[in-house]
Order: sequence, then structure tokens, then C-alpha cells
Amino acid sequence: MNTGDELPPLEIPITRTLIVAGAIASRDYQDVHHDAELARQKGSPDIFMNILTTNGLVGRYITDHFGPRAVLRKVAIRLGAPNYPGDTMVLTGRVEEVDGDTATVRVTGANGIGRHVTGTVTVTVPAARPEESA
Repeated sequence: MNTGDELPPLEIPITRTLIVAGAIASRDYQDVHHDAELARQKGSPDIFMNILTTNGLVGRYITDHFGPRAVLRKVAIRLGAPNYPGDTMVLTGRVEEVDGDTATVRVTGANGIGRHVTGTVTVTVPAARPEESA
């Protein structure tokens, strides 16, 4: 883990199931996350992903890359363009800073209409204990 390292992109298909399941799992029952007709009545072309689902996907992106020992210390994100069903979000990342076993990674998630999410994640990756490397 070195400053400047680029993480490989992760493509995430944005499906209705992902949007609704993420909203239910995070107990976000706002109708704009599960009812297309009510979302349209409120000015949205369709249902859209909530921030907690996005936050979870960003965390997954980091832990998938750094492995099972990775511990998320801080996730700070901002939302931009909504994630609508039928689109794909592509997450990318770059290590901005390394301090011992802790790194700060800048993450961006883009979809067909723009940047959905931007932010930073602080992650600690403890060294393996000798008995684990055998």
C-alpha cells in the first residue's frame, strides 16, 4: 500500500432490487427508494439509491481491495448524480496518504449521468501475525 496506488475499478449494476434491498436493509422507507410512481410525483424520473447503500458499496470496494484484515476507520462521502435503475456505477480509488498501516483513499463513483459519490475512506490494514502467514 503506497501513496499514488490506483485501485482497480469496480462496476456495480444498479438494479431495482439493489436500490430497494439497500433501502430496506438500512431501514430507509422513503417512498423515493421503492415506489417509482411516488418518486415521479416528487419530480424524480424513477426510484434512486439512498446514501446508506452507497456508503456500504464504498466500504465494500475498499475492503474487497485491501482484504479481510482491513478495518474501515472513517468513511466520508458526498452524493451527486442519483443512481437510477438500469445504470452502472463504476467505483475508482487512489491512495492519497499512507501512515504506517493506515491509508486514506480518495474514492469516486460515476454513473451515466455524472459523479454519484465522491469522498475519502481511512482504512487500517494490520500486518499478518506470524502464525497467520504460515
